[in-house]
Amino acid sequence: MKNIKNSIGLITILSIFWGCSDVVDFDPHDEYQVTEVDYLQSEADYQAMAVSCYSPTQWLNQVIVVGDVASDNAVAGGENASDVVAFQQIDDYKILTNNSTLQDLWLSAYEGVNRTNYLIGYKDANMLGNTVDFEGKEALFGEIHFLRAFYYFNLVKMFGDVVLFTDHKLGLSDFGTLQRSPKAEVYAQMERDLIQAISVLPTSQAQQGRITKYAAQALLGKVYIYQDKFDEAVPVLKNVVDGPFSLVANFDDIFLLSGENGPESVYEVQYSNGQPYYNWGGITRGQGNFAVQQGGVRGFNGTSEMPYNSGWSTNLPTQDLAAAYEDGDQRKDATTFDVEAYATNNPNLNVTYQVAPFKNTGLYNKKYLPRKGQTSGQPELNYENNQRTIRYSDVLLMAAEANLRSSSANQALAQIYLDRVRDRAFGDEDHRVTATVQAIWNERRLELGMEGDRFFDLVRTGQAADVLGPLGYNAATQGVFPIPQREIDISGLTQNAGY
Repeated sequence: MKNIKNSIGLITILSIFWGCSDVVDFDPHDEYQVTEVDYLQSEADYQAMAVSCYSPTQWLNQVIVVGDVASDNAVAGGENASDVVAFQQIDDYKILTNNSTLQDLWLSAYEGVNRTNYLIGYKDANMLGNTVDFEGKEALFGEIHFLRAFYYFNLVKMFGDVVLFTDHKLGLSDFGTLQRSPKAEVYAQMERDLIQAISVLPTSQAQQGRITKYAAQALLGKVYIYQDKFDEAVPVLKNVVDGPFSLVANFDDIFLLSGENGPESVYEVQYSNGQPYYNWGGITRGQGNFAVQQGGVRGFNGTSEMPYNSGWSTNLPTQDLAAAYEDGDQRKDATTFDVEAYATNNPNLNVTYQVAPFKNTGLYNKKYLPRKGQTSGQPELNYENNQRTIRYSDVLLMAAEANLRSSSANQALAQIYLDRVRDRAFGDEDHRVTATVQAIWNERRLELGMEGDRFFDLVRTGQAADVLGPLGYNAATQGVFPIPQREIDISGLTQNAGY
């Protein structure tokens, strides 16, 4: 992970004997130099395990793709109807319960829950009962509480009611005993974790990518908004709005390598290409952002001056999304990349490309278009583009919505927040619109297009049936995806409605 390096090999070894300790009676020292009992003996151990708790955030990049492909923002694309079948199902609203992408997201998020639970369980004492104190320990555990809330937030918005556990790392004895908890209970746990995190986290971190108090406040605000708790959301989001963030003048710059962890970055999932990854059997398990390769132009080539690499032409923005932008809105070209126009406008680059074979829209995701010099090893698996998970403009729009929908509505403040977002988009004050709830919802689509929010926004605001119904959306699913069939078969979990 960029700036947060992870000793994955050690964690993997530890996982082996942790999982076996209840099954086989043997001394792990016979086979391993370091065992579970030996670990968490020093600050360095706690720091290394904390970094391992961050790692599954990197594996969740497909949530972003799902959030747009399941909406009116994007189509699955690909080579043919048999390419990326998991996304074709999501795009067509014909999702099978064994969908591989959804199963991987479930496993990735719960791996994060397992890791954070384990470390939280040994905060006060390790397995030997010894306490390891060090400066910054409380703040470090604030990061872990944030991460647990982050993993559960992704689970709930994807699957609704999910299995909630916080007091241990799952073991073999848990199989068959798990039950889904109402999402209200899971949200309540997220709130507790984030309030705990906010109480101890610093407002800034020396190491880029580490979670701050502002990131925890922003996520808590989003958790509140997803529950329609607007009165609670207003003050916590105001803390972030009044924080040290600012909007970048040139929208396109946000998504450049030089724009990472910039002035409007509240929280970014860090990716890197410093440890090249080659495992096609675990395409999301490296330290690179796999979603970048997916959205690139197929067969994209040109002279050495052309800055882009080719990709797989999946997750293609729709013409409907492009048409939603007004003339003069710089976000359109920064979000929807028109490859034909690019080739025409740059004849000196001798651009060649293949038209997307399936569900071609002529557009590609400009925000995460594969670029030269940003990958290594197996190029498709090692793009270092950070995922801009919570941006300042997102916070401004959440705050605007919360102020309008709270019991003490503040139209004037909502207007100020919306104006700031639109003024940046157009570079002037001539395109302001009256701040209504619908106007803010519309603005979220334009501002956050191809960043994975659209489907979940439509669901939480009750617009999914009207907007996506003509595309085949099944309202009986209530905006959640199927519980992976494997979990139904092994753990006896109930299935979501509509599947």
